[in-house]
Amino acid sequence: MTTTNKWVGLFPGQGSQTVGMGKSLVENFPVAKQTFEEAEEALKIKLRSICFDGPESELTQSENTQPAIVTTSVATARVVRSLYGIEPDLVLGHSLGEYAALVVAGALPFATAVTWVRARGQAMQRAVPVGQGAMAAILGAERTQLEEWCKSASAATKEARAASPEKAQMFAVAPTVEIANDNAPGQIVVSGSVDAVDQLETMIKAAGVRGILAKRLNVSAPFHCSLMKPARTEMETLFARDAKKVSDLKTAYIPNRTARITRESGVILPLLAEQVDHQVRWVESFETVMSAGYTQAIEFGPGKVLQGLAKRICKGKTEINVVSVFDLESLTQNEGQLK
Repeated sequence: MTTTNKWVGLFPGQGSQTVGMGKSLVENFPVAKQTFEEAEEALKIKLRSICFDGPESELTQSENTQPAIVTTSVATARVVRSLYGIEPDLVLGHSLGEYAALVVAGALPFATAVTWVRARGQAMQRAVPVGQGAMAAILGAERTQLEEWCKSASAATKEARAASPEKAQMFAVAPTVEIANDNAPGQIVVSGSVDAVDQLETMIKAAGVRGILAKRLNVSAPFHCSLMKPARTEMETLFARDAKKVSDLKTAYIPNRTARITRESGVILPLLAEQVDHQVRWVESFETVMSAGYTQAIEFGPGKVLQGLAKRICKGKTEINVVSVFDLESLTQNEGQLK
């Protein structure tokens, strides 16, 4: 497949947020200001204040983080469109980023997307009581080995709760730890009940395998695992009510659930719902991009997380040049490349 001069649009997810994101765009580009105003009108919250001024504790609340990142990403894409007149030929978003990708692909109205992701953040937070869920980045492990460790840790945690009814009563969620994000070779995120994640970390440390580390993530809920089933149910109800708001895709996209290129608008809502309690198949998705012959990508949104993951996935394979266009400096520097 020949894709000369064609671009892939990449959209980051939760964890890429920083206080101040989007401020320089709003100050310098009317289309970015209009995007934030549109989001505030839809959400009835002071999103610019949350994004630009924080505090970080308010920005990192899922109900705020999710619309904040989608708004910043869409604003960035609109600025690039206004400056260079280009559109991605394929889009994919990491978890939450899938909503921004679908806005740019023409399938979702922007106001609908930010409303949905705010509801998504609230539903995810409600799904698991605070303090009962956890996520951890496992660095250096092979996927197959980690899957076995997750199964063993889940089983051991179940046994520990059975042996201590008093401990079991402390939890309202199942004893499980699962792969949540397959981000890149040697960088996989797990999610589950806090005691099962603790057990997994203990197993990894006891195994003493050189180069394998577990790093607990500062998140408010255990995303992309079976504990999120209540949140998925809430989103399915919301989607059923608002299904008519979905339009035909103008651009092909890669859903997190299938990791395959599609132009079928009918699969969007079922896959977005399933995405809530299933893992993000980012490695497979990016390998699909490589196998399709793309060599250029733009990361629309705060930070350069996806740029870093791309380098790890592409290492020793077909290289894809990922350009970050979050700040004004990179927008100027890459003007010649994007035309």
